[in-house]
Amino acid sequence: MPSLCRDCLNPFDAGSRCPACRSPRILTHPELDSLSIAHMDCDAFYASVEKRDNPELRDKPVIVGGGTRGVVSTCCYIARISGVRSAMPMFQALKLCPEAVVVRPRMQVYVEVSRQVRAMMEVLTPAIQPLSLDEAFLDLSGTARLHGAPPAVMLVRLLKRMEDELGITGSVGLSHNKFLAKIASDLDKPRGFSVIGRAETVQFLQNKPVRIIWGVGEAGQTALAQAGIRTIADLLRWDRRDLQARFGSLGDRLWSLARGEDNRPVNRDEKMKSISSETTFDEDTGDPDILDGHLWRLSEKVSDRAKAKDLAGRTVTIKLKRANFTLVTRRHSLGEPTQSADRLYHEARALFDTAREPGPFRLIGVGLSDLCPADEADRMTDLLDPGAARRRKAEAATDAIRARFGRDAIIKGRALR
Repeated sequence: MPSLCRDCLNPFDAGSRCPACRSPRILTHPELDSLSIAHMDCDAFYASVEKRDNPELRDKPVIVGGGTRGVVSTCCYIARISGVRSAMPMFQALKLCPEAVVVRPRMQVYVEVSRQVRAMMEVLTPAIQPLSLDEAFLDLSGTARLHGAPPAVMLVRLLKRMEDELGITGSVGLSHNKFLAKIASDLDKPRGFSVIGRAETVQFLQNKPVRIIWGVGEAGQTALAQAGIRTIADLLRWDRRDLQARFGSLGDRLWSLARGEDNRPVNRDEKMKSISSETTFDEDTGDPDILDGHLWRLSEKVSDRAKAKDLAGRTVTIKLKRANFTLVTRRHSLGEPTQSADRLYHEARALFDTAREPGPFRLIGVGLSDLCPADEADRMTDLLDPGAARRRKAEAATDAIRARFGRDAIIKGRALR
């Protein structure tokens, strides 16, 4: 049976240890040399970068997030032992793990490390579909002749390069489609490498809960449970037409995935649907000046992300979460797409004013959707606002100065509110 040492990359027949280096970190699977669809997920990415850059944090529980009223962006595996999880409210995380070190996110650092990981992936294959800064699908079909080694070997090399050169670790799932590769990458974290072959697919899935299906959240689980469906085995008992009649297009997808069938390609050009940014306050506030300052800062963040990806958008959205956790959203479609922070801010401020919600609020967010290429943005002069063109030129000049001298080289007065 094909086996591979994850430490020295020595291929050999099955055994409990590598015959070359005696390492027990062995990959053994009958289809190891024939599978080519992978999902790579960095382990506790933000926290790993923080520990790399500050060795004093190495053996401590680390939570990356903001404020007692914010949420956990990510946390290290030491903190996870105490029950801390991503997206958990900070106050709850600190109750579970009061000794945790809380670190504010450093997005620019994480983006740069993500780019370095992406460059390493590009050496393996051009067929890469990023899902976020820290995870991506890879299709290595047909690359064995190019590299002189099967995909499994090249993926182990990727993980070793990440650890040796960048000081972070990752976990890989290898299978024959995206659905199973994504499941496999979660089976043995951190520093994991799991394989799901074609021959074992149905047996592997059969007793798994339906939540293992990507996209089936709490609401989906509730709807399925009402139909008596809690496991993949339950799904397998349903006729395809009955699932379609009960759940529409989702029913057809569930029928296929329950059998391990997923024909979606690894799409390098998968389009982003929206760009957004939000902030949770340490204390609820209805102060219009404070909220206005946040609207400007959030608009700048969304604008910066749109510019970094050469995108613009036609629809601006604001999100407000009241003190009782109820949500208010407002959106407006523009006559032409924009990526301008100034335009985003003025649209967001107008939406906030029309919402006529006095607050207090615990969260505010700004989003941009209906995305398109940046060269379609801000072409027309706004006849109702003769100063818009002048402000866009000033913004472009500000971007150039910040790119050269740093983000704090120019700060608008409203950003200080």
